[in-house]
Amino acid sequence: MAEEQLTVGIIGCGLIGASWAALAASAGYPVHAWDPEPHARKHFPARVAAAQAQLSELGMTGKADVILVDGLQDVARDCRWIQENAPERLELKTALLAEIEAAASAETIIASSTSSLLWSDLASKLSRPAHFLLAHPFNPPHLMPLVEIYASNAGIRDRAIDFYTRLGRVPVCLKREAQGHIANRLASALWREAVNIVAEGIADVADVDRALVNGPGLRWSVIGAHMAYHLGGGAGGIAHYLQHLGPSQERRWADLGTPKLTPEVCQLLTNGIAVEAAGRSIGQLEQERDAALIARLKLRNPVSAS
Repeated sequence: MAEEQLTVGIIGCGLIGASWAALAASAGYPVHAWDPEPHARKHFPARVAAAQAQLSELGMTGKADVILVDGLQDVARDCRWIQENAPERLELKTALLAEIEAAASAETIIASSTSSLLWSDLASKLSRPAHFLLAHPFNPPHLMPLVEIYASNAGIRDRAIDFYTRLGRVPVCLKREAQGHIANRLASALWREAVNIVAEGIADVADVDRALVNGPGLRWSVIGAHMAYHLGGGAGGIAHYLQHLGPSQERRWADLGTPKLTPEVCQLLTNGIAVEAAGRSIGQLEQERDAALIARLKLRNPVSAS
């Protein structure tokens, strides 16, 4: 059941905002949404409907209203939980967050979907920073369970954990703020070496992706990196692994690259993706991704989601 009387506000109606809106409505929360761009407002209803259709496949069949309102003031007046999804530009976001706060009640919680910006920078112009938090989803938010949370106030953090859990998400909390939070730091570290492998001529783009999907990626969808190495240590667990295989791990770390995205490397990546995509459009690739995600989510159980 959704919290009584809670209406969720969505500021920014692009792909992320539409995904959040569909998720909240399918969990039983009425949604009021606004975006300053006519193009985003025009495509918002169709994007929400498409996401809700996917959620219905996963058993989330709530049908709370999703309403496009006339302005930011309307969202701020009517909503006590607001999810901001503006582009990743610090000046734009800080100004927008200050405008939201000025128009909202003192009890309103404002969450930012930022993927890389720091809480301290985003909160710099707020008069009630304790009611502001980072709540970064993985794209698309209605399918990917992860939400990364950072808040300066423990009470607000706990309320956020409860709220996103009610949306069927899996919240994780940062103990301190960091560029890229948790998951994007991990993803960036992996992609750096994926780029390096291509730049150094070790393997092609498609084979790097196939190796990840059919090797560690498959395992990571069940257990995390630390737990994988714990199991890799056999009966002695991670303590045994660190003692006996730690040096080999350090040698691999030392051999990892630090590539630069030069024009030549960018062209290698672009050409490699063209081969891997094999003529499929972005829309087709997104449909294939989402269908695969839905199929895997249907197979998941509470243990694998914890």
